[in-house]
Amino acid sequence: MSPVTVHDLIAALPEPDVLAARCRAFAVLDAVFDSGYPTYSHTAEWAPKVALAEMSNGSGDLYAIVFEPAGVFLYGFDHESEATPWRDDDREHWPGLLEGVPDSLVRWTREPAFLFAGFFDATVCAWRETDDTQWRCGPVEFDEASRDPDGADHLFGTLVAGTATAYADYARDYFECDIDVDAVATILDGRPLTAAVVAALNPDAAFTEVAKAAIAAGYPVEAAGYPAEPEVRS
Repeated sequence: MSPVTVHDLIAALPEPDVLAARCRAFAVLDAVFDSGYPTYSHTAEWAPKVALAEMSNGSGDLYAIVFEPAGVFLYGFDHESEATPWRDDDREHWPGLLEGVPDSLVRWTREPAFLFAGFFDATVCAWRETDDTQWRCGPVEFDEASRDPDGADHLFGTLVAGTATAYADYARDYFECDIDVDAVATILDGRPLTAAVVAALNPDAAFTEVAKAAIAAGYPVEAAGYPAEPEVRS
Protein backbone atom coordinates (compact mmCIF):
# COMPACT_ATOMS: atom_id res chain seq x y z
CA MET A 1 0.00 0.00 0.00
CA SER A 2 1.34 3.44 -0.90
CA PRO A 3 2.04 5.93 1.88
CA VAL A 4 -0.52 8.52 2.87
CA THR A 5 1.10 11.88 3.63
CA VAL A 6 0.29 15.58 3.67
CA HIS A 7 0.70 15.54 -0.12
CA ASP A 8 -2.28 13.19 -0.36
CA LEU A 9 -4.13 15.26 2.20
CA ILE A 10 -3.93 18.52 0.25
CA ALA A 11 -5.12 16.71 -2.87
CA ALA A 12 -8.19 15.47 -0.99
CA LEU A 13 -9.16 18.54 1.04
CA PRO A 14 -12.38 20.24 -0.12
CA GLU A 15 -12.85 23.94 -0.76
CA PRO A 16 -12.39 26.06 2.39
CA ASP A 17 -16.09 26.85 2.80
CA VAL A 18 -16.97 23.16 2.54
CA LEU A 19 -14.25 22.28 5.04
CA ALA A 20 -15.49 24.94 7.46
CA ALA A 21 -19.06 23.65 7.27
CA ARG A 22 -17.85 20.10 7.85
CA CYS A 23 -15.84 21.19 10.90
CA ARG A 24 -18.91 22.90 12.37
CA ALA A 25 -21.01 19.79 11.78
CA PHE A 26 -18.44 17.47 13.36
CA ALA A 27 -18.33 19.72 16.43
CA VAL A 28 -22.11 19.59 16.80
CA LEU A 29 -22.21 15.84 16.31
CA ASP A 30 -19.55 15.25 18.95
CA ALA A 31 -21.37 17.57 21.35
CA VAL A 32 -24.39 15.29 21.04
CA PHE A 33 -22.38 12.38 22.39
CA ASP A 34 -20.07 14.22 24.78
CA SER A 35 -20.63 17.94 25.29
CA GLY A 36 -18.02 18.08 28.05
CA TYR A 37 -15.01 16.51 26.31
CA PRO A 38 -15.70 16.26 22.58
CA THR A 39 -13.04 15.00 20.20
CA TYR A 40 -14.05 17.54 17.56
CA SER A 41 -14.80 21.15 18.43
CA HIS A 42 -15.30 24.43 16.61
CA THR A 43 -15.28 27.98 17.92
CA ALA A 44 -16.79 30.49 15.50
CA GLU A 45 -15.28 33.50 17.29
CA TRP A 46 -12.04 32.15 18.67
CA ALA A 47 -10.46 35.55 17.96
CA PRO A 48 -11.62 38.62 16.02
CA LYS A 49 -12.50 37.40 12.51
CA VAL A 50 -10.93 34.02 13.29
CA ALA A 51 -12.68 30.65 13.62
CA LEU A 52 -10.89 27.60 14.98
CA ALA A 53 -11.66 23.92 14.44
CA GLU A 54 -9.87 21.43 16.65
CA MET A 55 -9.54 17.70 17.17
CA SER A 56 -7.99 16.02 20.19
CA ASN A 57 -8.29 12.28 20.69
CA GLY A 58 -7.22 12.36 24.33
CA SER A 59 -4.12 10.29 23.60
CA GLY A 60 -1.80 13.06 22.51
CA ASP A 61 -2.87 13.38 18.88
CA LEU A 62 -4.53 16.56 17.68
CA TYR A 63 -5.12 19.03 14.91
CA ALA A 64 -6.15 22.65 14.54
CA ILE A 65 -7.58 24.45 11.52
CA VAL A 66 -7.60 28.24 11.53
CA PHE A 67 -10.07 30.07 9.29
CA GLU A 68 -9.22 33.77 8.96
CA PRO A 69 -9.42 36.54 6.33
CA ALA A 70 -5.95 35.72 4.95
CA GLY A 71 -6.87 32.08 4.36
CA VAL A 72 -6.79 28.73 6.13
CA PHE A 73 -3.91 27.31 8.15
CA LEU A 74 -3.99 23.66 9.15
CA TYR A 75 -1.66 21.57 11.27
CA GLY A 76 -1.71 18.25 13.04
CA PHE A 77 0.42 16.34 15.53
CA ASP A 78 0.62 12.55 15.65
CA HIS A 79 2.88 11.73 18.58
CA GLU A 80 3.69 8.23 17.32
CA SER A 81 4.37 9.17 13.71
CA GLU A 82 7.73 9.00 12.01
CA ALA A 83 7.69 12.80 11.64
CA THR A 84 7.27 13.60 15.33
CA PRO A 85 9.66 16.33 16.53
CA TRP A 86 10.24 14.12 19.59
CA ARG A 87 12.19 11.61 17.52
CA ASP A 88 15.33 13.11 19.07
CA ASP A 89 16.16 15.19 22.13
CA ASP A 90 16.61 18.44 20.19
CA ARG A 91 13.03 18.50 18.87
CA GLU A 92 13.23 19.41 15.21
CA HIS A 93 10.47 19.64 12.61
CA TRP A 94 10.58 17.15 9.77
CA PRO A 95 12.66 18.68 6.92
CA GLY A 96 10.50 20.90 4.71
CA LEU A 97 7.46 20.83 7.02
CA LEU A 98 7.20 24.61 7.43
CA GLU A 99 8.99 25.60 4.25
CA GLY A 100 6.82 27.88 2.13
CA VAL A 101 4.29 28.91 4.75
CA PRO A 102 3.23 32.34 3.43
CA ASP A 103 3.86 35.50 5.40
CA SER A 104 0.11 36.04 5.70
CA LEU A 105 -0.32 32.82 7.70
CA VAL A 106 3.07 32.10 9.26
CA ARG A 107 2.10 33.73 12.57
CA TRP A 108 0.07 30.64 13.40
CA THR A 109 3.27 28.61 13.71
CA ARG A 110 4.12 30.93 16.60
CA GLU A 111 0.65 31.13 18.15
CA PRO A 112 1.01 30.49 21.91
CA ALA A 113 -2.10 28.30 21.97
CA PHE A 114 -0.40 25.93 19.51
CA LEU A 115 2.91 25.67 21.35
CA PHE A 116 3.97 22.97 23.78
CA ALA A 117 6.81 24.00 26.08
CA GLY A 118 7.49 26.85 23.67
CA PHE A 119 7.68 24.61 20.59
CA PHE A 120 5.24 24.25 17.68
CA ASP A 121 4.51 20.53 17.84
CA ALA A 122 3.47 19.51 14.33
CA THR A 123 3.89 16.54 12.03
CA VAL A 124 1.48 17.78 9.33
CA CYS A 125 1.12 21.31 8.03
CA ALA A 126 -0.87 22.75 5.10
CA TRP A 127 -2.41 26.03 4.10
CA ARG A 128 -4.44 27.91 1.52
CA GLU A 129 -4.40 31.67 1.09
CA THR A 130 -7.71 33.34 0.29
CA ASP A 131 -6.77 34.21 -3.30
CA ASP A 132 -5.18 30.82 -4.01
CA THR A 133 -6.91 28.05 -5.94
CA GLN A 134 -5.31 25.08 -4.24
CA TRP A 135 -4.07 23.74 -0.93
CA ARG A 136 -0.31 23.75 -0.40
CA CYS A 137 2.29 22.17 1.88
CA GLY A 138 6.05 22.12 2.30
CA PRO A 139 8.38 19.84 0.28
CA VAL A 140 8.43 17.02 2.82
CA GLU A 141 9.61 13.59 1.72
CA PHE A 142 9.18 10.18 3.32
CA ASP A 143 10.33 6.63 2.74
CA GLU A 144 8.05 4.95 0.20
CA ALA A 145 7.75 1.95 2.51
CA SER A 146 6.25 4.04 5.32
CA ARG A 147 2.52 4.02 5.97
CA ASP A 148 1.02 7.30 7.22
CA PRO A 149 4.48 8.58 8.27
CA ASP A 150 3.24 12.03 9.32
CA GLY A 151 -0.19 11.06 10.65
CA ALA A 152 -2.11 12.77 7.84
CA ASP A 153 -4.46 9.83 7.39
CA HIS A 154 -4.79 9.04 11.10
CA LEU A 155 -5.57 12.64 12.01
CA PHE A 156 -7.63 13.87 9.07
CA GLY A 157 -9.02 10.74 7.43
CA THR A 158 -12.54 11.00 8.86
CA LEU A 159 -12.76 14.74 8.23
CA VAL A 160 -11.56 14.41 4.64
CA ALA A 161 -14.03 11.60 3.94
CA GLY A 162 -16.71 13.88 5.34
CA THR A 163 -19.60 11.46 4.86
CA ALA A 164 -22.27 10.41 7.32
CA THR A 165 -20.95 6.86 7.13
CA ALA A 166 -17.38 7.96 7.89
CA TYR A 167 -18.46 9.94 10.94
CA ALA A 168 -20.77 7.14 12.09
CA ASP A 169 -17.93 4.61 11.85
CA TYR A 170 -15.73 6.81 14.03
CA ALA A 171 -18.50 7.56 16.56
CA ARG A 172 -19.65 3.94 16.77
CA ASP A 173 -16.13 2.89 17.73
CA TYR A 174 -15.26 5.88 19.93
CA PHE A 175 -18.52 6.27 21.84
CA GLU A 176 -19.41 2.55 21.71
CA CYS A 177 -23.04 3.04 20.74
CA ASP A 178 -25.40 2.64 17.81
CA ILE A 179 -25.43 5.58 15.41
CA ASP A 180 -28.38 6.85 13.36
CA VAL A 181 -26.64 7.55 10.04
CA ASP A 182 -29.64 9.48 8.68
CA ALA A 183 -29.55 11.83 11.67
CA VAL A 184 -25.81 12.31 11.15
CA ALA A 185 -26.48 13.20 7.51
CA THR A 186 -29.01 15.82 8.60
CA ILE A 187 -26.33 17.68 10.52
CA LEU A 188 -23.66 17.23 7.86
CA ASP A 189 -26.15 18.76 5.40
CA GLY A 190 -26.21 21.85 7.61
CA ARG A 191 -29.90 21.72 8.46
CA PRO A 192 -30.86 23.61 11.65
CA LEU A 193 -30.38 21.54 14.76
CA THR A 194 -33.59 20.25 16.36
CA ALA A 195 -34.37 18.38 19.56
CA ALA A 196 -35.69 15.48 17.47
CA VAL A 197 -32.37 15.02 15.67
CA VAL A 198 -30.42 15.19 18.93
CA ALA A 199 -32.72 12.61 20.51
CA ALA A 200 -32.37 10.32 17.49
CA LEU A 201 -28.62 10.37 17.93
CA ASN A 202 -28.47 10.25 21.71
CA PRO A 203 -31.64 10.05 23.82
CA ASP A 204 -29.62 10.90 26.93
CA ALA A 205 -28.21 14.16 25.52
CA ALA A 206 -29.39 17.46 26.99
CA PHE A 207 -30.61 19.48 24.03
CA THR A 208 -29.86 22.79 25.71
CA GLU A 209 -26.20 21.85 26.12
CA VAL A 210 -25.90 20.66 22.52
CA ALA A 211 -27.63 23.81 21.31
CA LYS A 212 -25.14 25.97 23.21
CA ALA A 213 -22.26 24.11 21.58
CA ALA A 214 -23.89 24.48 18.17
CA ILE A 215 -24.34 28.23 18.57
CA ALA A 216 -20.72 28.59 19.73
CA ALA A 217 -19.67 26.64 16.64
CA GLY A 218 -21.67 28.90 14.36
CA TYR A 219 -24.16 26.16 13.49
CA PRO A 220 -27.88 27.01 13.07
CA VAL A 221 -30.31 25.93 15.77
CA GLU A 222 -34.08 25.73 15.36
CA ALA A 223 -36.00 25.35 18.59
CA ALA A 224 -38.07 27.29 21.07
CA GLY A 225 -35.84 29.72 22.87
CA TYR A 226 -33.04 29.51 20.32
CA PRO A 227 -32.48 31.59 17.18
CA ALA A 228 -32.78 29.90 13.80
CA GLU A 229 -29.33 31.22 12.91
CA PRO A 230 -26.29 31.75 15.14
CA GLU A 231 -25.74 35.27 16.43
CA VAL A 232 -23.09 37.14 14.45
CA ARG A 233 -21.30 39.97 16.15
CA SER A 234 -20.25 42.99 14.15
